[in-house]
Amino acid sequence: MPTAALRLLCGVVVPAAMLCAEPLPRVAFPSGDPRRILTRFSQENVSHYDIFLLGEGEEELYVGARDTVLALAVGAPGTIHAKASITWGPTAEKTSECAFKKKSQETECFNFIRVLVALNQTHLYVCGTYAFSPACTYIHLENFTLVSSGKSQPFLDGKGQCPFDPQHTYTALLVDGELYAGTMNNFQGNEPIISRSLGSRTLLKTDAFLRWLSADAAFVASFSIPNDDKVYFFFEETADEFDFFERLLVPRVARVCKSDVGGDKVLQKKWTTFLKAQLVCSQPGRFPFNVIHHAFALPRRDGSGGADFYAVFTSQWQAGRAGSAAVCVYSQEALEEVFEGKYKELNKESSRWTVYSGPNISPRPGSCSMGPSSDKALTFMKDHFLMDGKVAPSQGRPLLVKTDVKYTRIAVDETRGVLGAVYRVMFLATEEGFLHKAVELPAGPHIVESIQLFGTPEPVKNLLLAPGKGILYIGYSGGILQVPLANCSQHRSCAECVLARDPYCAWHIARSSCQPARAASGDNSGWLQDVEEGSPAAVCHRGRSLAMPHTHGVHEGPPVERLSPSLNAVVRLACPRHSALATYSWQQPGGWGGSALLPNHTLVVIVRRGTAGTYTCLATENGYTWPVARYHLQDPLGATPQDGPAQEGLSWGTPVAPGGPRSYWPQFVTVTVLLAVTLAAAGALALAAYCEQLKAKSKVQGCSVPRSPPGHRHREKAPLNGGAPGGEEERGGSPACCLQLDGDNGPGDSTGTARLPVTA
Repeated sequence: MPTAALRLLCGVVVPAAMLCAEPLPRVAFPSGDPRRILTRFSQENVSHYDIFLLGEGEEELYVGARDTVLALAVGAPGTIHAKASITWGPTAEKTSECAFKKKSQETECFNFIRVLVALNQTHLYVCGTYAFSPACTYIHLENFTLVSSGKSQPFLDGKGQCPFDPQHTYTALLVDGELYAGTMNNFQGNEPIISRSLGSRTLLKTDAFLRWLSADAAFVASFSIPNDDKVYFFFEETADEFDFFERLLVPRVARVCKSDVGGDKVLQKKWTTFLKAQLVCSQPGRFPFNVIHHAFALPRRDGSGGADFYAVFTSQWQAGRAGSAAVCVYSQEALEEVFEGKYKELNKESSRWTVYSGPNISPRPGSCSMGPSSDKALTFMKDHFLMDGKVAPSQGRPLLVKTDVKYTRIAVDETRGVLGAVYRVMFLATEEGFLHKAVELPAGPHIVESIQLFGTPEPVKNLLLAPGKGILYIGYSGGILQVPLANCSQHRSCAECVLARDPYCAWHIARSSCQPARAASGDNSGWLQDVEEGSPAAVCHRGRSLAMPHTHGVHEGPPVERLSPSLNAVVRLACPRHSALATYSWQQPGGWGGSALLPNHTLVVIVRRGTAGTYTCLATENGYTWPVARYHLQDPLGATPQDGPAQEGLSWGTPVAPGGPRSYWPQFVTVTVLLAVTLAAAGALALAAYCEQLKAKSKVQGCSVPRSPPGHRHREKAPLNGGAPGGEEERGGSPACCLQLDGDNGPGDSTGTARLPVTA
C-alpha cells in the first residue's frame, strides 16, 4: 500500500492508534497558531544560537552564538530579555589566515562558540572555533567580561577542546573542574580525540596512532552520571570490524574512568581505561538505524541509581521521502554488562577482528581501579579497546519509530501525575523545524502534539529543559524559542483534557478548567487525569456536567453557526479536526436530500427544500463522542424547517423521514458519473491497445522490399520459417519482409543494414 494511502487510512478512516503501529501526533499546531504561544528572542547582528547554559535557579540563560556570548534574564515565563553580551570575534589577522586557508569569510571565518560551561560560582569557561584556530578564555560573571592576558589575547589554546570547523560535531562537559571533550584535533578534520583538560591532573587523550577512533568519528553527546566514576561519550564512526561493500557507519558508546591518570611507561598521557562498544537500534526485517544524531541521559529518581540513555537515530539507507527516525533507550546496566564482557582483537595476519580468547588479566584491563595498572595490562589495552558485545535497547526494540521525519535533538523530562504516577515525556526536534512531545506509556508512546516552530523549514540546533520553570528552550540559527511544557488552557472541557493524555495537565473539578498538574499538591481528590487510557467516560463521570466542550464553563458544545443560503446554492460545511486520532461523522436532519463528503470531512450540501435543519459534525475518540461544529441551514423558501430524526455517521446520503417520498437523484447522478468514468477509461485502454497494434504492424510493413520480377526471383538460402527456400513466393503467397536489426536508418543513410527475411 502506498505511504500516502496508508497515512490517509491511519489518520482518516479509523483511529491510528487502532490500525497503525506508528503513533501520530494527536494535535498539530502550525507556525504562529495562537493556541500554542511561543516566546521568541533574537538580537540584531547575532546568529547561530547554538550553545545553552542554564544558571542556578533557572533565572539566567547563557548563550553561545557566532562571535557573541549572551546573558539572558528568563526568570518570568513568557519573557526573555538580554542582560549583557560579549562580542568575541577573531582578530583581523586570524580572519586573514582563515581566508588564506581557502575558507569562506562570509560563512566560516568567525568565532562559533562551541564550549560554554560553569567553571565555578564566579567564572564561565568558553571556547570557540576562532576562524579555524580554536581558542578558549574565561568570563567573569560579576561584570560579564572576558578575562584575557596582558596582550588582550585568549590565553588558552583550544585545540583538543573545540573543533576547528564549525560544521564538525563536538561534545564537552565539566566534571569536578575538569573538561571532558570529544572533538576533532586538527584542521583537516580527520583526527578525532577524546580528551581531559583543565584541573591539576595530567592532560589525557586518545591515541591517534593506535586508531582507537576512526578518522570520521562524529561526537553527539557526553554524560557523567551522579555517584558514578565514569564518563560516557556517544558518537558514530566507520566500522573497521565488518567486511562490507560500502562504508558502514556504526553508533558507539565509549567509556573512560574519572580516576584515570595515564600510564607511567606505557600509554603516557593517554587514556588507560578507554573502551568502546556498538549500539544496536533496529527492527526485525528492516534496515538498522545506524546513524546517531543526539543522546540524552536521564538519571533515575526511584532510588535505584544509574540512568537511562535516550538516543535518536536514522538509517544511512533511507526508505521513503525522508526516511525514518527511531528513538532507542539504553540502561546504564546494559552498557556496563557489555563493557564487562569479552574483548575483540585484530588478527594482524588476516586483518580481521576476532574475539579475544586468551587468559584473563587481573585486575581487569579498562576497569576503574584506583591503583596503577601493570605494564602488561596497559599493553593489552592498546589493542583491546573494542568490546565484542553489542548494547541492545530496552525491550530489545526501538521505543518509537516515525517515518518521513528526521529527529535531530532529544530532551526527556520526568513528571508526576496527580495520582502519583511518574511519566517520562520526550521532546523531539526535527530537521524541518518541528517539535514533537511524546509521553512514554506501557502500551507504547503517545505523541501529544506537534508544533511547527518556524514558518520555513529550518533545523533545530539545541534543546535545553528548565524543569523547575516548566520551560523548554530551543536554539536555532535566527534566535531562541521559549516553549512552555504544558498547554492546558486549550482544553476547554474535562473530556478534551483527559483525551489529550498530557501528564502535565489535569482537570480541576472546582475550577471547571484544565490546569497544570503540578498545581495538584497534597489533596488530589478534586483532580481528574487518565494518561494511560485517556477515557473520559471512565474519568469525567465525577464531573458529569463538565464533560461536554464549552466556552468559559457556560456553553456546551460549539456555537451554532446560522446560514441562509439561496435555493440550489452549494454550501460547504467545515468539520475541524481537533484530534488526528478521532473519527468524524455528520449528524444531519431527517429531511436531508443529498450531499457529498470530502476527504477533509467537509460536507458539501446542495440547498433544496429538504436540506433545511441543523448539521452537526461529531468526533469520536476512545469511545467518547462530542460535537466539534454545528450549522443551521435556513429553508430557502422561508418555511420553518422541521428537523426530522437525526441520521448519524452518514457520508453520502440518508433517507428522508419514514413515510415521506424518497429521492434517488443523488444516487442516480453518482452512478451515472461513475459509469461514464469507467467507460471512458475502458475506451482509452482499448484505443491505446489498438494504437500499439498499428505501430507494430507499421514497423513490419515499413521494412518490406519490392517484389522481384517473375523471372528474377531469388531463393532463400536459409529460410527462417523452416520451409523450402522461396516456397511461399513461388506459390503465389505473401511477399517476403525483412526485419532491420540495428534500428531505422534515415533516407540518406548509406550505412549497411542487416536484414533478415521473414514470412509476412
